[in-house]
Amino acid sequence: MIFLFEITIDGVKTQVSENTTILTAAKNIGIKIPSLCNLKLDDYFFNNHATCRICVVEVDKRDGLYPACSTICWDGMNVVTNSSQIIQIRKNILELLISNHPKDCLICSKSGECELQKLTQEFRLKEIRFSGERNQFKSEYSESIIRDPEKCIMCRRCETMCNKVQTCGVLSAINKGFHSVVSTVYGNNLDKTVCTFCGQCVSVCPVGALHERNYIWEVIEALADPNKKVIAQVAPAVRVALGEEFGMDVGLNVEKKIVTALKKMGFDGVFDTTWAADLTIMEEATELKERLEGYLSGDKTIKLPILTSCCPAWVNFIEYNFPNLLDIPSTSKSPQQMFSAIAKNVWAPKMGIDRKNLVVVSIMPCLAKKYEASRTEFIKDGNRDTDISISTRELADMIKYFNIDFKEVIGQEFDSPMGEYTGAGIIFGRTGGVLEAALRTAYEWVVGEELKDIDFLKLEISKGLIVKKVNFGPKELTIGIAHGLGNARKLLEEIESGKEIYHAIEIMACHYGCVGGGGQPFVHENIDILNKRVEALNDIDKNCKLRKSHENPYINNLYNEYFDFPCSEKAKILLHTRFFKK
Repeated sequence: MIFLFEITIDGVKTQVSENTTILTAAKNIGIKIPSLCNLKLDDYFFNNHATCRICVVEVDKRDGLYPACSTICWDGMNVVTNSSQIIQIRKNILELLISNHPKDCLICSKSGECELQKLTQEFRLKEIRFSGERNQFKSEYSESIIRDPEKCIMCRRCETMCNKVQTCGVLSAINKGFHSVVSTVYGNNLDKTVCTFCGQCVSVCPVGALHERNYIWEVIEALADPNKKVIAQVAPAVRVALGEEFGMDVGLNVEKKIVTALKKMGFDGVFDTTWAADLTIMEEATELKERLEGYLSGDKTIKLPILTSCCPAWVNFIEYNFPNLLDIPSTSKSPQQMFSAIAKNVWAPKMGIDRKNLVVVSIMPCLAKKYEASRTEFIKDGNRDTDISISTRELADMIKYFNIDFKEVIGQEFDSPMGEYTGAGIIFGRTGGVLEAALRTAYEWVVGEELKDIDFLKLEISKGLIVKKVNFGPKELTIGIAHGLGNARKLLEEIESGKEIYHAIEIMACHYGCVGGGGQPFVHENIDILNKRVEALNDIDKNCKLRKSHENPYINNLYNEYFDFPCSEKAKILLHTRFFKK
């Protein structure tokens, strides 16, 4: 039974359920209370440390003020959010925060999207009355993420995301009083910690204390070099999110506009990572088929479940946290790395281009892809397969730099052949998509008959951990799908303990998969936006003429001309990788 309380906020009566905060109650009736540290991440995780105190309100005319983000409503409560005393105190708090904050807003990575900056504008602050000593911290750089602790306002959103949601345990509040800051153990650089570079800390930081490492100018430099051929690959989830940066409808598929924009910038070829997703499925489905057939025939040496995922943050996570399970993942490279391997080693020679003069730029919804591109196993003779990886947000900035009217550009198709894809490849951009795509192909290869109900999985992706029984011909498979590393930990602990027997699993580090990646347009707690991105990918899949990866004629041509068949010796050299205990 749900108990309802009646409360009054600024003279407006409303009913709230148990455990509702004043901030939530006010928001539900359209009353805005400013906040910096509060963030609802999902139904189970909230960041309500009440550290910023911007949201203080008066309650029942009592002495003292209450933080609206952490104060639970009680029956008969009378709240005032806008008295002159409250407004003055909020202004004082804001001034104190800014007095200990760098004033480099013009060149800050979060300029225009900074929540502290927006509050300053709302309060019309034109001068700061407080001055004196200011915290001095050194910035820290990794391949994917830059930490700028001087800009930290101790909201602790990143700490909640890292520790409670992703369960990585990298970030934590340290020191006391004036010198408090969120940092790593001993202040180590992120690449000296167990950080997975998922970028979710970046996605929730309200200021510029955590931001992605920007590679835009490296791309522009390559485009300006007459001795270089520069090509781009565009990930599935990018096309249903980029339009948001230009005020377009959420979930609108702008893939053709992306092609035109990149061509206008001077890219020599614009291809689709989704093509490589189909290639990935050919290899992963073959591994799945071999393991399932061995398992079903009674071979006790077969390792199940097979873990199919193309998420580099997940790879880091399992290497650090579950090294004894490194024999279960598929060894197939991610689509980013498969594409780049083909581009550098197959396509470039055909085009008469030296691989060192070919620059492959990946456009990804993910910050961990920057890290993945730097892994030594993806570098040949000092030359990376993927030279540069940029995020959806960085692509939006590049379009603006080149003064391209993105809304008005006339779209065009991806270049061929590495631009042709099936519906199976496109759903890599949402949680469950990789495993679903693999099962579409593996079903026909294992069972020996056409899969007519292509949408047979019917996933409820609002759940962070999905366990499902799937009819696979005469057999029944148990599959597990996790999005968010906290959910992945639960899934892997079940496997490690033997509590649950799975045949195949998929893990994505970010909630809802790549559509919620750390490099996507900021959405914070807006689940509706993530759902619309997912729906858009599903619609593209449903409207594709071909919806199974093994039906892609250009992929089949590649095998006929170069690899012979999936998981051949040639394929294992170029399309597969290894994992390492850390």
